[in-house]
Amino acid sequence: MFNKFKNKLKGFLSKSSKTLEEEMVEEELPPQPPKKNIKRKLRVKKKGKPEISEKRKTKGVPEPPSSIIKGAKTGFTGKKISSKKLDEILWDLELLLYESDVATTVVDQITSEVKNKLTGVKIRRQLSIDKVIERALKNAVEKVLEVEPYNLEAIINSPNKPVILMFVGINGTGKTTTIAKIAFMLKKKGYSVILAACDTFRAGAIEQLEKHSQNLNMKIIKQAPNTDPAAIAYDAIEHARAKGKDIVLVDTAGRMHSNINLMNQMKKLKNVAKPDSIIFVGDSLAGNDVIEQAIHFNECVGIDATVLSKIDADAKGGAALSIAHTVGKPIAYVGTGQEYQDLQEYNPHWMLQRLFN
Repeated sequence: MFNKFKNKLKGFLSKSSKTLEEEMVEEELPPQPPKKNIKRKLRVKKKGKPEISEKRKTKGVPEPPSSIIKGAKTGFTGKKISSKKLDEILWDLELLLYESDVATTVVDQITSEVKNKLTGVKIRRQLSIDKVIERALKNAVEKVLEVEPYNLEAIINSPNKPVILMFVGINGTGKTTTIAKIAFMLKKKGYSVILAACDTFRAGAIEQLEKHSQNLNMKIIKQAPNTDPAAIAYDAIEHARAKGKDIVLVDTAGRMHSNINLMNQMKKLKNVAKPDSIIFVGDSLAGNDVIEQAIHFNECVGIDATVLSKIDADAKGGAALSIAHTVGKPIAYVGTGQEYQDLQEYNPHWMLQRLFN
């Protein structure tokens, strides 16, 4: 996972470290005491014989200020990063991020943050330059990933039952499979789940969700292809209410975000179902396209969170790094395989570890 990104990152750190060592790091010597004639302090004993102070017997100059001694002990008197070659380093960083499918706004924020952290920074002698760069980059990435977390437990524990979760996204993103994974997870936690096959534009989508319902031993509400999706959602919700079920998971047509008519149909479905949460499912392998999709779905029906599928196959990592910051919505889960249990709750620290380790 993220192998290409990690390899490029290692190359960047190695090259940047070498450049800093050879061209960007300037020796900063401790400040010297002022050069002037200093009269030695004399002490007169009772017998009248002058005697040089014990502190001055070995040296004829005053001791350096305590701040200099402290600086020497902590190592801050060694090397200092200048801005001479920083733009060249940041250009390499920009290329690395763009090649990893990181969104432009995120690239700008990361490089700006790294520049602010590195310009003029004093480096402890015991630290290696590449570690200093890596720390600055980690801090910048961590800021990008800082989005309010998605709390599914709080949503599904609402006293108003059934809780409606609506899933949106285009064809091929793994949306139906993701719904099945979430259904599996909810069932393990003891919740009763109803599946609503509202993707009536594709007969295969109905069959796929029906297969999952059989595997998971769950009730599915479906009708013939080309039936009004909103009518199916209504039937599923009424059935759940009558049977005292906890949750309804609503599948939707995998329409292209650029198709206005289909997006209007999505709005109608939302108005009928009145979902408690709308979850966008995006393909990690789609790069910046998945960000554009999420933005359009958010503008059309409003999304509350994202699930990134196929993250186990993503070698670049750019979509995972960008989508939460760009759309302003949290990543709830990531798909890590094809099995029902291959769904993992997203955590920013988890992402950082996989990007840098």
